[in-house]
Amino acid sequence: MADDLTPTIELSTTRVPDDERAALIADPGFGRTFTDHMVTATWTNGQGWHSAAVRPYGPLQLDPATSVLHYGQAIFEGFKAYGHADGSVFTFRPEANAARFQRSAARMALPKLPAEAFVALADELIRTDRAWVPTGGEKSLYLRPFMLGTEVGLGVRPSAEATFVVIASPAGAYFAGGLKPVSIWLSEEFSRAAQGGTGAAKCAGNYAASLIAQQEAIANGCDQVAFVDSVERRWVEELGGMNLFFVYDDGSLVTPELTGSILEGVTRDAILTLAGEMGHKVEERRLDIDEWREGVASGRIVEVFACGTAAVVTPVGRLRWRGGEVSTGTAATGEADTGPVTEAVRAALLDVQLGRAEDTHGWLHRVC
Repeated sequence: MADDLTPTIELSTTRVPDDERAALIADPGFGRTFTDHMVTATWTNGQGWHSAAVRPYGPLQLDPATSVLHYGQAIFEGFKAYGHADGSVFTFRPEANAARFQRSAARMALPKLPAEAFVALADELIRTDRAWVPTGGEKSLYLRPFMLGTEVGLGVRPSAEATFVVIASPAGAYFAGGLKPVSIWLSEEFSRAAQGGTGAAKCAGNYAASLIAQQEAIANGCDQVAFVDSVERRWVEELGGMNLFFVYDDGSLVTPELTGSILEGVTRDAILTLAGEMGHKVEERRLDIDEWREGVASGRIVEVFACGTAAVVTPVGRLRWRGGEVSTGTAATGEADTGPVTEAVRAALLDVQLGRAEDTHGWLHRVC
């Protein structure tokens, strides 16, 4: 059984006009606007991967009995394409996303997509929709590859058919208010994932499970929610969609270690490397929620930041829970500010991604 993932190209006859596209990418927001084309490919048990295509962006047609609608076999990824000053376009570590996509597929009993095809198909979409890659500031083209179990039938079993799709969206800041410290609500009732579960997979169900806690966060005046482990209810894991780092008063950084219920972030991994090169001691270990609360209160923890592909690096200014709160990096005005380590780490990462600094790790992948 040999996969055939060489795509056919069907160009859209209803592309967004140049002036309208320019207006859209001038202020793209996040995840609001999509490019003219998308990638699709099909896998069937016995035939493997086939029918790859770049085609006009449009709806997917699903039978009401399609398995993903009932049993939730769905995974996704997210990475970005960056327009550099010389007109070239690069993606950042797409092979790492491809590898994580394979791990997610294995956990969710979905077929393995070859890593080289994952990267090549995304490249083809970027080249086709090159005009949608924004330039200036920190804008980028966000790529969203995903896979669905698409067999029609109600039997509880791994789907015998799957569909792979890549869509793209010009992206500005993830948080509409721009770069400013976010507030975090500590979820004491709900869990994102558990040992033996799907926490290390980037699957749709993990995000569905986090939404009620995110609702609770918003109701309590916070931007995001933080989860602790589901057994002892004390070990810090991650936010609903980002990993966490803690900066101590001796300049060291701590991030929760990967336990099987935490997503292995590509941005997290890059920061571990960059922060070490910047002279910081970096440690991956378990971190008790009381260490967070008491560390901030005592001044031992001087900065907290979250990281992920969409938000890059975002300072955390406040942690709230029922009965209390602590604030990090509060300026004389009483407003939380972005700490120097957070700013430096963020700048170092963006400088590589945007081509302003030498890529000494081979993280950038040239598309066109």
